[in-house]
Amino acid sequence: MQSHAGPSRSRRSYDQFCALARALDSVGDRWTLLIVRELLAGPRRYTDLHADLPGVSTDMLATRLKHMEAEGLAERRRPPRPATGHVYELTARGRALLPALTALAAWGAPALGKPRPTDAVRAHWWALPLREAVRRSCGGDVPGAVDVALPEGTFHLRLDDEPRGGPAYAEGPAPEEAGARLELDADACAALADGSLALADAVAAGTVRAAGSGSWARKLRGE
Repeated sequence: MQSHAGPSRSRRSYDQFCALARALDSVGDRWTLLIVRELLAGPRRYTDLHADLPGVSTDMLATRLKHMEAEGLAERRRPPRPATGHVYELTARGRALLPALTALAAWGAPALGKPRPTDAVRAHWWALPLREAVRRSCGGDVPGAVDVALPEGTFHLRLDDEPRGGPAYAEGPAPEEAGARLELDADACAALADGSLALADAVAAGTVRAAGSGSWARKLRGE
């Protein structure tokens, strides 16, 4: 089994011979898992990360990114030309956090309630719980990419257990033709996320609109 270096010297270790403690040495700091959430959508520039992490200071973001690089969770690289500058992206070890973040999102969903006046909102923050809700409804009929449209924006999901080394989701519609397109609002997202509403029932009730000609989209519509 491949071993990994201990926690970077930029933070204190829990100094416990425990797998959970070792994991928290790497990702237990404030903001780290939210940076992973953003990077699960693919390579991001520092400025894009800062824009989609309201409340994080520039110094804190830079510190966390350096820690993630030291822990082997993320790397900084130059994108292919003609793009300039640098992007950050998850390593295979960082992408392996997808199931953990999915489980945490499911655990936190029942506590969402209504948005608070101080809450920032981004459409793609629904990607993790909706990806799991869509996967539950698919059975063996996985439609490949699924576009999701909310009033706040559009993103797409990839439903593979390990999405071919690429992002599990990303902003905007899928670059190739998606197997389905779901149109819904934040209330429907919350109900799907906490499990109080099944996707097929939401489509039948008109709470979610399922477009597309793929077999899964047709099955959702009862065709």
